[in-house]
Amino acid sequence: MSLIVMKFGGSSVGDAERMKRVARRVVDRQVEGHQCVVVVSAMGDTTDELIDLSKQICDDTPPPREMDMLLTTGEQMSVALLSMAIQSLGQEAVSYTGWQAGMLTDTTHGKARITDIQPHRVLKAAEANKVVIVAGFQGMSEDGEITTLGRGGSDTTAVALAAAIEADLCEIYTDVDGIYSTDPRIVNCARKLNEISYDEMLELANLGAAVLHPRAVEYAKNYNVALVVRSSFTHNEGTYVKEEAVMEQGLVVRGIAFDKNVVRVSILGVPERPGQLAKVFTSLAQAQIDVDIIVQSGVLNGVADFSFSTTLTERERAVQVIEGIQDEIGFREVTSEDNLVKVSIVGAGMVSTPGVAAKMFEVISGLGASINMVSTSEIKMSCVIDLEYLQDVVKGLHTAYGLDTHEQVFVGGPADRR
Repeated sequence: MSLIVMKFGGSSVGDAERMKRVARRVVDRQVEGHQCVVVVSAMGDTTDELIDLSKQICDDTPPPREMDMLLTTGEQMSVALLSMAIQSLGQEAVSYTGWQAGMLTDTTHGKARITDIQPHRVLKAAEANKVVIVAGFQGMSEDGEITTLGRGGSDTTAVALAAAIEADLCEIYTDVDGIYSTDPRIVNCARKLNEISYDEMLELANLGAAVLHPRAVEYAKNYNVALVVRSSFTHNEGTYVKEEAVMEQGLVVRGIAFDKNVVRVSILGVPERPGQLAKVFTSLAQAQIDVDIIVQSGVLNGVADFSFSTTLTERERAVQVIEGIQDEIGFREVTSEDNLVKVSIVGAGMVSTPGVAAKMFEVISGLGASINMVSTSEIKMSCVIDLEYLQDVVKGLHTAYGLDTHEQVFVGGPADRR
């Protein structure tokens, strides 16, 4: 008898009929002889609706503690309803909140990190042949406060729980039937991957692929959790995420991701003195502003320009932080630019294959797009370009690296991120 963790996102349990369909799927797995632990997100748009409701009540930023108290009710509703649906099919089931399931976190409301898992109740119920249903996205801090794990938290809950109970497999059910070479809503002949390595999946997740959350992939890699992504609406074979994936012959690039949540901030006329960059990025770090790509121009007449990318949501704060140290740095001005997108190629074979970067540059320039920023690592390369070229560039790269198939793929809704 194998122990399986099954995670269902918000669209998979979006209404009563979908909830019943998930219940049937879980019961079928249990009848096959597996012990099933199910992690569930809030139904459909419940979380967004709760956030909107809080804004109607609170004119200013809502207190983080109370927001966690509010948002966790979405998952609690899901686990209770799914438990009822499973019991109505004649299978014993029990639902637990995150803290009842032993999910312990740090004290950071809104984006807490798991510090420990004590899954005694989960294991005891599973051993009694009950389907155990755990609320994703939530836990309890060391001082007894309810916390949430941030967007993608249910993925993280599922993988972390699978590691803690030493599950044989963790299945992530969503509204697409696996990991694709790129977003099939842009490239309708995108290739579904049978396997992908932890490292490749982690890069794709960090670079904008929305099927799995980066923290969940990182957890799976660190604890060697067997992971598969598959559809909750079909019984098609999914994509396995593992330590080493079988490489399809001739495919150096495995996937193409993009991220539209990008802004470029430029600091112009910076006097060339030691420590200038350290001052800028120390100030940004102290303000908890994440920085991605950094580009510096050559020094001319004792001054230089440099740019960095960050998220659209951090744009205003980043500019304010830099303007606050203008007297100390002595730069001429700071500017920011949006309507950009970061397009990235990912593949473990890139490290040993010459010409991969040249082909990416050729495709982008051939479509008339300018490359604003570039970032590379052993298995990925990213270019920041104007947003208007996104679809053409992704399609062009997909063809250039031999990823096109002759099949038209089914395109569902946006992937679950809770």
